[in-house]
Amino acid sequence: MAYSRGRVLGLVAGAVALLALPVALTGDAAWAQAGRTTKIVVPFPPGGGVDVVARVLAEQIGRAQGPAMVIENRPGAGTAIGMDAALRAPPDGYTLLVTNNSFGVIPHLRKLDFDPLASFEPVCNLAVTPAVVVVNTESPYRTLAELIAAARAKPGDMTIGGAPGTVLNVAVEMLQHAADVRMTFVPFGGTSPAVNALLGGHLMSALVDYPAAAGQLQAGKLRALATGSPRRIEWLAQVPTVAESGYAGYDVELWYGLFAPAKVPKETISRLEGWFARASQAPEIGTRLVAQGITPVGTCGAAFATYIRKQYDEYGRIIREASIKAE
Repeated sequence: MAYSRGRVLGLVAGAVALLALPVALTGDAAWAQAGRTTKIVVPFPPGGGVDVVARVLAEQIGRAQGPAMVIENRPGAGTAIGMDAALRAPPDGYTLLVTNNSFGVIPHLRKLDFDPLASFEPVCNLAVTPAVVVVNTESPYRTLAELIAAARAKPGDMTIGGAPGTVLNVAVEMLQHAADVRMTFVPFGGTSPAVNALLGGHLMSALVDYPAAAGQLQAGKLRALATGSPRRIEWLAQVPTVAESGYAGYDVELWYGLFAPAKVPKETISRLEGWFARASQAPEIGTRLVAQGITPVGTCGAAFATYIRKQYDEYGRIIREASIKAE
């Protein structure tokens, strides 16, 4: 997917015609006026891309006369804690999960009490963003090649931070495997804590989702060495991709998706699809998300479920072949 800001905003504006999705307005109104608050569980700390997308869309749905929504951050155990919390709630549509690619990673790294594919219903792919290799601007490394060379010269001395048991953990291992180097992976509860460690000089590098580092990159406190996306990003046009840096085929793009417990009634799923698709396609939301390096998508239904299944199988293959273990 090419990240052209103009193209994205054009698509968002053109999607206004889709706002009248086939959802019963009277049912929506009754749901919104029922006096109950819908809880969105985010299995990451505040400040990362998943948290940003969930909060922006929840706010938009409330403004559009949908139900009141609150965000509950439940990080830990590679997203397993948050996923379990969402599953323990009654399957009535009032407790939802917004997560990322880690949905397809965690089952291959940890023994869970549930099968994510059987326990959750994929509702919508809300947005996407690139993964970025970053260092402190005081770091001597100005390119990914320099970072890799330093790691190769002193195996294990280079530290790289990320969230354990998540897609970014897998992305770090994929990079090490592609470059045939060994760095010391430093686990953090989320990408924002890893960014803070970089700023404090306690970490040498990190692989994070772009929104977690966007403010510090724009302020000149962090330096991006490479993005994991298949193509260069418009707002990071000077930053090469990992593939361009010599590791062909490297592709780590983060998606942010909405899930509901599997037993939520189909009519409720349809109503949720309508609210979140309209919110993600609203022009003002597109502007806000693109400004933070996030591209709105709003693809709901069977297409998202098929994509999740395919990626789940692909991550399983990569994890087995690279012998990736949970921290």
